[in-house]
Amino acid sequence: MISEIVNKPFVYDGPGGPFEGIVSRPFEDTKSVRGGVMVCHAFGGQSDVEATHAERLARLGYVGFAIDVYGQGRRATTGDEATALMGEMDADRVLLLERLKAAHTAMQEMENVAADRTAAIGFCFGGKCALDAARANVGLKAVVSFHGLFDRPAWASTPPDVIEASVLVLHGWDDPLAKPNDVISLTDELTMASADWQLLALGHTSHAFTHPRADAPAEGIVYSEKATQRAWSIADRFLAEHLSE
Repeated sequence: MISEIVNKPFVYDGPGGPFEGIVSRPFEDTKSVRGGVMVCHAFGGQSDVEATHAERLARLGYVGFAIDVYGQGRRATTGDEATALMGEMDADRVLLLERLKAAHTAMQEMENVAADRTAAIGFCFGGKCALDAARANVGLKAVVSFHGLFDRPAWASTPPDVIEASVLVLHGWDDPLAKPNDVISLTDELTMASADWQLLALGHTSHAFTHPRADAPAEGIVYSEKATQRAWSIADRFLAEHLSE
């Protein structure tokens, strides 16, 4: 694992922008071309949690890009603010997709990123973002959803178009925001789309299980170190499989 990492803010354009993300890459790595991984944020907006994930990806040898789909400076400080920000995107999934495309294009144009070796991972609302990017075939090799939300956007065709990216879904079975019927609907969709998909369902595991500050058992939102370790172990192998040269 790479020890020295550079983390820098990165401002880019898109519909309703500008947007500000965080780019993490190996230190003094100015010539090497690496796979790029977008980190799609949870409902509160791009935060230290997503920045930490981007840095972790850089230590594994990728360029990690914690993206922003709300807009520069638009970050939630309360649960109500987060719900409102996410609601804006849920109400306009076409705009959300255009912002995801803008982030992906910005990453592809980075000097150190191999434009044909890109992936997206996402957490909670970010899992929905990653899945939408896969549904739209924006050019990703692989997509990982961690405790994501599975509802299909209205723009998605029925039956679904072929999904070109490989898809890994990491799901807490006790997640109240993605119940068993929702899981079946997603896997049916992925199968109909001829996607190369995998699903890991983690028993006795709630929503937001990778988030170290998740502590609302009554709402089904609980951090699990064991589930986090298991999920990342599989995600690491999955990304290595699809982003290797």
